Amino acid sequence: MEKNGKKVVIIGGGIAGSVVAKSLQHHAHVTLVDPKEYFEITWASLRSMVEPSFGERSLINHRDYLTNGDIITSNAINVTETEVWTADGHRIGYDYLVIATGHADHVPRSRSERLEQFKEENEKIKSASSILIVGGGPTGVELAGEIAVDFPDKKIILVHKGPRLLDFVGSNAADKTLKWLESKNVVVKLEQTIDLSTFRDGLKLYQTSNGDTIVADCHFLCLGKPLASAWLSESVLKNDLDYLGRIQVDEKLRVNGRSNIFAIGDITDIPEIKQGFLARQHAEVVASNLKRKIGGGRECGQCGMDTYKPQSTAMAIVSLGRKEAVAQFPFLTLIGRIPGFIKSGDLFVGKIRKQMGLSPGIVKS
Repeated sequence: MEKNGKKVVIIGGGIAGSVVAKSLQHHAHVTLVDPKEYFEITWASLRSMVEPSFGERSLINHRDYLTNGDIITSNAINVTETEVWTADGHRIGYDYLVIATGHADHVPRSRSERLEQFKEENEKIKSASSILIVGGGPTGVELAGEIAVDFPDKKIILVHKGPRLLDFVGSNAADKTLKWLESKNVVVKLEQTIDLSTFRDGLKLYQTSNGDTIVADCHFLCLGKPLASAWLSESVLKNDLDYLGRIQVDEKLRVNGRSNIFAIGDITDIPEIKQGFLARQHAEVVASNLKRKIGGGRECGQCGMDTYKPQSTAMAIVSLGRKEAVAQFPFLTLIGRIPGFIKSGDLFVGKIRKQMGLSPGIVKS
């Protein structure tokens, strides 16, 4: 297909931005702006910490799927009505802009450095006899499950500030998850926090808000990360951010009041749980809408554009090691091998790779 002369800039090469870039690369002049050289299947990073070779499949260089576009490895620092400015001095003109920066996550620039980071985290786990995990959301729970299954002799303590694990799902799923972790000898402390300001390298003592002392050889922080939207607060989109720093979008996923700027993924104010599979659905809607706008030649307002409908019911699958998981569906909560069969073996990595036009890679059983 011959490219249209329109310029599309996508800021953020994560789970959502990468889909838009790949989808549009033969329809327009695509430029992807991302501070790292690769796309990471983020929920697979915990498996890569206990099995570093898993990262070989879950980290994908942008150039592997974006074969017909420009890649600028830098942070975006400003947006004007016509340009995106980057930290390394680029000023990129656009006809259409897609913002998909998600949450701020400080990871290495290169794929090789990220793979090395997985090896370092793996050594940290292997050399410890006791491990503290701070945070009982999906990341903390999945990390505890991965370590408990692969290293059953490790003592694991999970501290969570809330009254139950996995606050974003129902109490039934949370209760089942707690029982599963305790069956693996994970010590769970709820309604407590850790004051890490008193922690010093070399010391193994941690104090909780309840006054408990925890002895652990190392710790992992699994807390929520801030949205990567602070850089927009002085841009032309400053009035399009809500009080939480989320970008306000309409049902077509356009930034409110604008016909050529879209936002997708965790950074939006869409009233739903922020999950990777939903971010990909956002991306598919925007890619479809942009193909119509680019190919149509004229602005047709609302006509012919897809609408995104928020996920009204909380659905989630949280892995518990390699073979089990807890799943919340609209009318059913399951734990064990059945939901584990859906996600836990490969964590959807082969499926995502296939969607990105790549081979699934070698799957370790």
